Amino acid sequence: MRNTDLHSIISQIATIQIVGETNKTITAIDTDSRKIGEGMAFVAVRGVAVDGHNFIPSAEKQGASVVVCEELPEVKNPNVTYVQVENSVIACGEMLRAFYGIDFDAMKVVGVTGTNGKTTTATLLYRLFTRLGNTCGLLSTVVNYVGDKEFPADHTTPDMVQMYDLFSKMQEAGCSYCFMEVSSHAIHQHRTAGVKFAGGIFTNITQDHLDYHKTFAEYVRVKKSFFDDLPSTAFALTNDDDRNGQIMLQNTKAHKSSYSLKSMSDFKCRVLEQHFDGMLLKIDGVEVVARFIGYFNAYNLLAVYSAAMLLGQDKQQVLQIISTLTPVAGRIEFFKSDKGVTAVVDYAHTPDALENILTTLQALCPKTNKIITVVGAGGNRDKTKRPIMGKICARLSNQLILTADNPRNENAADIAEQMYAGIEPEYAQNVLTILDRKQAIHTAVMLAQQGDVILIAGKGHETYQEIQGVKHHFDDREIVKEIFKIK
Repeated sequence: MRNTDLHSIISQIATIQIVGETNKTITAIDTDSRKIGEGMAFVAVRGVAVDGHNFIPSAEKQGASVVVCEELPEVKNPNVTYVQVENSVIACGEMLRAFYGIDFDAMKVVGVTGTNGKTTTATLLYRLFTRLGNTCGLLSTVVNYVGDKEFPADHTTPDMVQMYDLFSKMQEAGCSYCFMEVSSHAIHQHRTAGVKFAGGIFTNITQDHLDYHKTFAEYVRVKKSFFDDLPSTAFALTNDDDRNGQIMLQNTKAHKSSYSLKSMSDFKCRVLEQHFDGMLLKIDGVEVVARFIGYFNAYNLLAVYSAAMLLGQDKQQVLQIISTLTPVAGRIEFFKSDKGVTAVVDYAHTPDALENILTTLQALCPKTNKIITVVGAGGNRDKTKRPIMGKICARLSNQLILTADNPRNENAADIAEQMYAGIEPEYAQNVLTILDRKQAIHTAVMLAQQGDVILIAGKGHETYQEIQGVKHHFDDREIVKEIFKIK
């Protein structure tokens, strides 16, 4: 068990006032009152759904010796030290950094943000730098890594307490780099408070999460604030082909760099050839065979290369390793049946991501063959993107099967109807609605003939389906393997 002097911790944060003794040690810091025990510090955070200030009495009963809050309770426990701060979340991050003694100069943290491409970019950076001989950490949607040890991932960006616990494990393991996805929710909620980033990467921004941010302008502003807060010692790398790419860097103090497939930039790439088994790229004048498909993956690989250059790595060694990298779990995973039908499982769940993958498959699929798409939309999420997703999938597929994704607490039929509402009349005859996702995949396989391609979109790496708040085991990849009789 770790014991840290309270005075040394609170000296790292801006306080309004302190009530009580500071000459004491604390054993842990948490924002969940249910996890509080003797000698711990409870940080009362105002969340989206609940206010941690309401749970101060509960935390005190369970043995909290310190309470950090924005408003002091009227009734105070004489055995508890109260630390009043302006923002509890920011204070919590700074306290956790001090509690664990995290040295962000010794362990460089690079954050990747954007609508699409975060997981692939962060994961490939982790794999690349590991193969370059470094011990690395990864915080991602799919899985978290400390060196080669795997830890489950519940969110794109972990909650603050979990994140610093992982940073501590990385530091103990001797990690010199950590690559992490930084979601817009995490930025807005200050969940990366206390982290000194060595670099930030912007992939792209398209419509998503408007259920949370309400407007696209606010979504852009939140993403931009990540770069606004980067220190002058960091690099800020942006996609110059995204219309908001340069906006991200307008007010950053970090060293600015850009990458592009279409315009003048610091780092350039061209797609020379594309096939089902990969692409031939020209990255900064050097031809590289990559085991990925799609222009969006060319952007991801270029972002990885650019970040490696900004982190001082050897160009030839980096390009050689890039040529050996393979796709991330649930990101364009191919499965082929003995009848010559190809199934592609992909996490695409935004209009832009679906258009990217379907456009890529159209370019690779012979004109005499069909593209059959199986797709749904997540419940309790941005509803405005649903008709747009339906319209794109119907236009770019020969056959569309609308199904359930993770309906969560919504009705799957209502979600499918909202997707159908965006489909233009000329494509309506090619659309089926089969809400049972397994049956939808079976139907797609039954309709497919030799040479056809089935896109199963939306869930990718996920191994569950959430219905009415309950998670049931479900894996698109397992279903495909079962139907195709792949062992």
